[in-house]
Amino acid sequence: MVKEQFRETDVAKKISHICFGMKSPEEMRQQAHIQVVSKNLYSQDNQHAPLLYGVLDHRMGTSEKDRPCETCGKNLADCLGHYGYIDLELPCFHVGYFRAVIGILQMICKTCCHIMLSQEEKKQFLDYLKRPGLTYLQKRGLKKKISDKCRKKNICHHCGAFNGTVKKCGLLKIIHEKYKTNKKVVDPIVSNFLQSFETAIEHNKEVEPLLGRAQENLNPLVVLNLFKRIPAEDVPLLLMNPEAGKPSDLILTRLLVPPLCIRPSVVSDLKSGTNEDDLTMKLTEIIFLNDVIKKHRISGAKTQMIMEDWDFLQLQCALYINSELSGIPLNMAPKKWTRGFVQRLKGKQGRFRGNLSGKRVDFSGRTVISPDPNLRIDEVAVPVHVAKILTFPEKVNKANINFLRKLVQNGPEVHPGANFIQQRHTQMKRFLKYGNREKMAQELKYGDIVERHLIDGDVVLFNRQPSLHKLSIMAHLARVKPHRTFRFNECVCTPYNADFDGDEMNLHLPQTEEAKAEALVLMGTKANLVTPRNGEPLIAAIQDFLTGAYLLTLKDTFFDRAKACQIIASILVGKDEKIKVRLPPPTILKPVTLWTGKQIFSVILRPSDDNPVRANLRTKGKQYCGKGEDLCANDSYVTIQNSELMSGSMDKGTLGSGSKNNIFYILLRDWGQNEAADAMSRLARLAPVYLSNRGFSIGIGDVTPGQGLLKAKYELLNAGYKKCDEYIEALNTGKLQQQPGCTAEETLEALILKELSVIRDHAGSACLRELDKSNSPLTMALCGSKGSFINISQMIACVGQQAISGSRVPDGFENRSLPHFEKHSKLPAAKGFVANSFYSGLTPTEFFFHTMAGREGLVDTAVKTAETGYMQALVSG
Repeated sequence: MVKEQFRETDVAKKISHICFGMKSPEEMRQQAHIQVVSKNLYSQDNQHAPLLYGVLDHRMGTSEKDRPCETCGKNLADCLGHYGYIDLELPCFHVGYFRAVIGILQMICKTCCHIMLSQEEKKQFLDYLKRPGLTYLQKRGLKKKISDKCRKKNICHHCGAFNGTVKKCGLLKIIHEKYKTNKKVVDPIVSNFLQSFETAIEHNKEVEPLLGRAQENLNPLVVLNLFKRIPAEDVPLLLMNPEAGKPSDLILTRLLVPPLCIRPSVVSDLKSGTNEDDLTMKLTEIIFLNDVIKKHRISGAKTQMIMEDWDFLQLQCALYINSELSGIPLNMAPKKWTRGFVQRLKGKQGRFRGNLSGKRVDFSGRTVISPDPNLRIDEVAVPVHVAKILTFPEKVNKANINFLRKLVQNGPEVHPGANFIQQRHTQMKRFLKYGNREKMAQELKYGDIVERHLIDGDVVLFNRQPSLHKLSIMAHLARVKPHRTFRFNECVCTPYNADFDGDEMNLHLPQTEEAKAEALVLMGTKANLVTPRNGEPLIAAIQDFLTGAYLLTLKDTFFDRAKACQIIASILVGKDEKIKVRLPPPTILKPVTLWTGKQIFSVILRPSDDNPVRANLRTKGKQYCGKGEDLCANDSYVTIQNSELMSGSMDKGTLGSGSKNNIFYILLRDWGQNEAADAMSRLARLAPVYLSNRGFSIGIGDVTPGQGLLKAKYELLNAGYKKCDEYIEALNTGKLQQQPGCTAEETLEALILKELSVIRDHAGSACLRELDKSNSPLTMALCGSKGSFINISQMIACVGQQAISGSRVPDGFENRSLPHFEKHSKLPAAKGFVANSFYSGLTPTEFFFHTMAGREGLVDTAVKTAETGYMQALVSG
């Protein structure tokens, strides 16, 4: 058959589906350009030229820059490579299809090759197979059904021959135990076979124990002939698509030799000669064994020798595909471990995970991150050390020639400098560490390319792994700074899910002006203030900024002129450096002029008279009491009129992420991304300055309970315990009224659980009533910067009931949760109720229950992460 000409079509086509199948030997021959027959790689002359029809023949592509491909004439970058093929002297099992081969052999008769089903069963299964839209799982179930049915039958319906079990025996060997039976009733065929040896047994007693192991060795040649004889109408019952591959294609008779570009030869500088790829070496071994078998067959060597060679050929073909085979006999085991095709693809370092999903790239840096509220939200501080290595190729033109001359003079050691020059006409790269830099700078021409260091204002991509959504990589503007960490504004932590406990992040420098523009417009931090998921702000104030803004905007925060000016001065930096701040008129005139924190907050939104921003927002805060909007006793109804905060204290709801009643969302919606980003940057500067002057810390005093609280807690505990005792007593006397659908035990559990959770809630609310409003944990819980009321009540009042998978702690020992309690005890303490607080300290049993619940949470988190990661891989794969 002539090799078909490849035609490029200019007709628009739509791919309907992809079908994975097996290549038949004929298709392999069509796809290949040459037959590979020579086991030597290079000719023996001094030219070091690859041998014709050898494994490195350059008609299969090229792996060297200076040698074009001899088939298509293209160079290394353009030639996709061409295949060759090797004809195996004897067929071999394909290690990947070995289980499938055994599966088929178990389903067919080993005499006539028909499937071991009756005509009715065949018809029934074929009808089922013809149904359109069968899912993969249904097909798999059907195959199991057919296989089970075939394996139960011993007599072939077609030819009446007897069939035994087919199983794997050693490495890549299959045997057919035709006469081995474990049944009580012995088949006449088996008994006839055994009787035929009676005379032999009389003369030689050693034969008798071997009779039970009488078996037929199914070598690849036998299997290939069997598979070729399988009737076409039986192939669909093996759940194989005859168009995608016939059963006989599962056995290797021909091997494809992959193109040179995927197995390059590396010329070694240290020792003479070349380093050949593992695949190349395996192919030469296979050709060598082929030759050995051919010679032995011609010279009429013993069958034993040929069988040994055959086993060895089979092993090499298997190692070529998958080099991690187990159970290789010691005398055949390879001396050196090599990488097969399977190893190239699978695992973390394989083709999919190592080179396609994620890969190492040039022009990137990675280091530890740290916070810096002095940076704007669209900036990232890059260490000088990194900036000297990352370069951007800038073309010399009229506007930048003087600037680039200066950089060339500075060279690679001084920042800002340049590392290389690529001259326009010669295309030669010159390293600026050596040579006369002054001369090179003077000789710069328009069109030359200078690889300059990263400088302030460059657009860089910043990324934190795992990249779970598109905001895990965004564009920032670089600011080159001393020290060794990447720094950015804490407002941008949420999209990256970053914290500063040792996280590392990646930075990429785009290499063209188009890429820079695209990154800034599509991936810029300012362009991604809201999440594409539901349009809520994701980049917004967090933690310190929330606490600072909350304390600043409380009703009773006042400043004199000096203090007010000092705090406002913190925003005068960068593009705001020269603005004229309009200090609002003081709120209190006598006895001393005082400004409120709310007025200072208004300056963040609109610092000067010529600023056009007039933001308006009316929303309920976290502690809104519901009585009259502007007259809320807790000052928790936020009103911003024309960028002036009239009432309400700012908290997570109005400054943080996750709500559309957010001042930054209003600014973004009505005044654009720049104004929202500017306001956020001003807040990020002002809040820490105010907090560092005011002071904000937590001590043991913040979590010390007062006398009133302790008294209230003990009363609650006693009442709760008493209630629980009553329930337990009612259960024991049989008076407990059962809830619908529950047993008496389950009813008791539900009632006790309800009672105990009430204790914690009441203790929590008592604890909040007792706390002073200057209490730091309370402040944080109120403004939403960190923690919750439950955390506070657990520290001060009572840790509460420990739940494991939604119910009280189960019995781990015999009828009790821990050996410290009586058997069958239903008391709160015995089933995981922690009456102490973290301040008073847990008893050993309470501590144990608490760690049980903690471990469950930990395992849950780990498992969820793994599961979502796996699902993600499935979707993207």
